[in-house]
Amino acid sequence: MAVDRTPVLKRCRQLGIEPQVMGYNKSSHRQPRRQRRQESEYGRQLREKQKAKFIYGVLEKQFHSYYELALKYEGVTGDMLMSILETRLDNVVFRLGFARTRKEARQTVRHGHITVNGKRVDIPSYRVKAGDVVAVAPKFRDLLPIKEAIIASQSMAVPAWLEVDIEKLSGQVLQTPTRDQIDLDLDAQLIVELYSK
Repeated sequence: MAVDRTPVLKRCRQLGIEPQVMGYNKSSHRQPRRQRRQESEYGRQLREKQKAKFIYGVLEKQFHSYYELALKYEGVTGDMLMSILETRLDNVVFRLGFARTRKEARQTVRHGHITVNGKRVDIPSYRVKAGDVVAVAPKFRDLLPIKEAIIASQSMAVPAWLEVDIEKLSGQVLQTPTRDQIDLDLDAQLIVELYSK
């Protein structure tokens, strides 16, 4: 599996992403480099795709398959793409506050610490649907990283399409998220335009 070893803050700075989106409460004191020339339309489209891939931790092949899937749904393709990405299990674990960062959320899922409707799921790309209950498996509830994540996440707002029960370390998917419920500065339409060329 490909591993991006670029430091998160550096990559965030390159793509114009706030580190908090990735779960980091740090900020860079370096001034962003000024672009010497105006970015082309293609450059803007490519940057949006790179931002989405980086935020959700998805490689090109899988990202393109999500785009193909979004085309099959009724509605705005860009909004459908965002909804598909947002309902990945690793993202839901991060959004519920069971992990401090997106990378930690992926690792938590991979290690089998998460259940969906009472069954252990260790696939970060597993897609949840409305009504699903996502929880920390009982025997992993006392793990230090999970306890630290819960404490750190108390200042974060849980999206409206999710409901969390901190006492039980579980959350429920209330509905499939709509674009206006996804608080990311991403223009998915530019990604659609890039792929549709």
